[in-house]
Amino acid sequence: MNDPLAASGIVVVDKPQGLTSHDVVARLRRIFGTRKVGHAGTLDPMATGVLVAGIERGTKLLAHLVAHDKVYETTIRLGASTTTDDAEGDVVDTHDASAVTDEAIRAEVARLTGEIMQVPSKVSAIKIGGRRAHELARAGEEVDIPARPVTIHAFDLAEMRRHDGVVDADARVHCSSGTYVRSLGRDLGAALGVGGHLIALRRLRVGPFTISAARTLDQLEDAPALSLTLDEALTRAWPVLDVTEEEYAALAMGKWLEPRGLKGVHAAVGPDGRAVALVKEQGKRLATVFVARPSTL
Repeated sequence: MNDPLAASGIVVVDKPQGLTSHDVVARLRRIFGTRKVGHAGTLDPMATGVLVAGIERGTKLLAHLVAHDKVYETTIRLGASTTTDDAEGDVVDTHDASAVTDEAIRAEVARLTGEIMQVPSKVSAIKIGGRRAHELARAGEEVDIPARPVTIHAFDLAEMRRHDGVVDADARVHCSSGTYVRSLGRDLGAALGVGGHLIALRRLRVGPFTISAARTLDQLEDAPALSLTLDEALTRAWPVLDVTEEEYAALAMGKWLEPRGLKGVHAAVGPDGRAVALVKEQGKRLATVFVARPSTL
């Protein structure tokens, strides 16, 4: 039986430095020969690592993947602040960080761990009054972004190197969706009174999608292939709920089922092993939040 979604799924890209996430999407459109390509969770040009892209109907899944937690490796330079909170921006302030002790750095890192309130970077993609913060900032407009709650599950320092009045601190960050690692570097430097910004950032994981499964754009050029089919992506990223053929057909039409006592989103999978939808209990209904295989296909 032919599957109309055989070409739909997820590609896990190891984004190179210097390209925007949009640049990566443009390359993938050429590689896979389709306009239906999107990505979940923007990476700045300076950043490298896991960029999850959707192909064909996989693009419809991306909005649900953005909510997953993420893991990064980063290097924070203490002793200088920049306009963008990373090395892409202009240096606006410098301080001699030589006297900042490892103990002081670790103490402030501990304060930035757990549930915190964070102000996103002024050059982030956050929308303020319908416009992106980075667009306002580059137009010279004052950007006032309200703090919002994020969770830093782990903020682990590794090596700390001192040279030329700065401290370069390597760290691994496990954080909730919506966290800006650039803001962590900025806030760490501010708390220590010397300023801070990122000089390296690599994303290692987005939910269940890891750097070990990622491929470079050159590798994809040589051998275009999905990292995960739509079925594999759904059942990898969410717990599975087995449904009957009748329930499968109902969900394919967007109908709701009787509640099962489930917590959170589940991937509903039919007897043939195919995922029909993402479902979630809402009141007294088990409702669809995304239909992978609508009955119209």
